[in-house]
Amino acid sequence: MTTTAPQLKTPATPRRARRHGVMGSAGLYLATSVAAFLFLVPFYLIVRNALMTDREITGEEWKFFPTDIQWGNITEPFDDTSVDFARSLWNSALVGTLHTVGTLLVCSLAGYGLARIPYRHANKVFYAVLVTLMVPTAVTFVPSFVLVSSLGWVDTYRGLIIPGLFSGFTCFLFRQYFLGFPKELEEAARVDGLGYWGAYWRVVVPNSLNFFAAMATITFISGWNSFLWPLVIGQDPSAWTVQVALSSYMTNQTVNFHLIFMATAISILPLVFVFLFLQRWLVQGIAQTGIKG
Repeated sequence: MTTTAPQLKTPATPRRARRHGVMGSAGLYLATSVAAFLFLVPFYLIVRNALMTDREITGEEWKFFPTDIQWGNITEPFDDTSVDFARSLWNSALVGTLHTVGTLLVCSLAGYGLARIPYRHANKVFYAVLVTLMVPTAVTFVPSFVLVSSLGWVDTYRGLIIPGLFSGFTCFLFRQYFLGFPKELEEAARVDGLGYWGAYWRVVVPNSLNFFAAMATITFISGWNSFLWPLVIGQDPSAWTVQVALSSYMTNQTVNFHLIFMATAISILPLVFVFLFLQRWLVQGIAQTGIKG
């Protein structure tokens, strides 16, 4: 009985491999271009409508660009006497900054303690933190408001900032990052006589600025875009954040379209600057969390 030798698959020719590589790169660029287009369309619509008149925005004929650019719309949100738009921008900036600093401090300390300080109930505490991620915000909304109201923090920065300082998800990310932080650096700090606080403040933080910048970006954007809690706590117009101020431009009687879009465009600018400035650290920080896809 004769046997046939198994046929070996010949490797792809360099030309075929090059062609597959070019096709793969073209497909990747095409998918990236489509995603970028879909991402930029809302920003284009915001800027387009912000520089138009209400008649052009609601007209039957679609226009890609304004017939006559209304540059005067830029100052209109600040000239509106019914809403102190400049004060709302200041409130959002202050609340977002303090909320970011406080959240980073509280959650980083909690994450470092769960990752490094030996404690027999550390895992139970960590699981309790994870359970908070499964509780809907609506469940804790009313008790939080009752507590803040009893403390007299309505229409104050304390009521806007303090209840949201702890984030279970941010604490989880910090713990994951600190688990992968080199222990040798902390052990060297302990040899020099530093305790947990000294090692955290003098060794861990200076060597984790990329991750802190990433968490700061995410936290600031979340705080800036927060709407429901500032709406309930900031009952006085002087305590409104920019998101609450934007909602006041739309009433049951009137809708000022170009004013809404212009105020929206202005409110987006700080987030764009923050993201462009910190995007490199944002990507590096998320990659260092230790979360595997």
